[in-house]
Amino acid sequence: MTLLAVMGMLTLFAVALLAVAPSVQQEVQREKELESIRRGEEIAEAIRQYVAFHNGKLPESMDDLLEGLPQGTKKRMILRPSAATDPLSADGKWRLIKADASTIGPFSKRVQTYNNGVLPDNPQPKQFFDKYAIAFRVNLDTGTEDDVGEEDEDDFDITTDNQPFIGVGSQSRAKSLIAYYGIERHSNWIFTPLFRGTGISSFGGTTRQPQPQNFNTR
Repeated sequence: MTLLAVMGMLTLFAVALLAVAPSVQQEVQREKELESIRRGEEIAEAIRQYVAFHNGKLPESMDDLLEGLPQGTKKRMILRPSAATDPLSADGKWRLIKADASTIGPFSKRVQTYNNGVLPDNPQPKQFFDKYAIAFRVNLDTGTEDDVGEEDEDDFDITTDNQPFIGVGSQSRAKSLIAYYGIERHSNWIFTPLFRGTGISSFGGTTRQPQPQNFNTR
């Protein structure tokens, strides 16, 4: 009888574990996505500092950011080593996003749509970032909501080394639990210093103020 009681308790315990397993897995995934966003935005800020220091020159590898910037006889660190690893990518490497309209253009549209038609301007020093962003001019007044869909999950190249880049993205193609600028696929999240100013882009086509929050969870 004692053995049967123990076996019954173990069975109930196993059933309870199976019931909570999906929620635990979701919570682990959500935390990984939040950490990926935190690290991605840290890289975006590091790129901004690098470009400002080097008068518009883009970094060409993650090592450029990890090395820091000269400050007297020392180096000023602009990126933590842990941020150089993407928790969502199988090999931990970030996908390097080049200053290309085919990639940044769709993302800027998503940002503008998420902000109710407002495309935030670029951070200081604006002259360096505007020259990259001007190629991605967006005006949703001439389009429809259907024009602002996410790119196909297989429609991108994965480059992780030795390429001038204006942002980073994950290699993961999975659907996300967190919506970043309304985007629900890891591979379409782009972390870039572009469109992070406090004003309104001169090519945004509207005068409404942007919303500050860029992601939400389900």
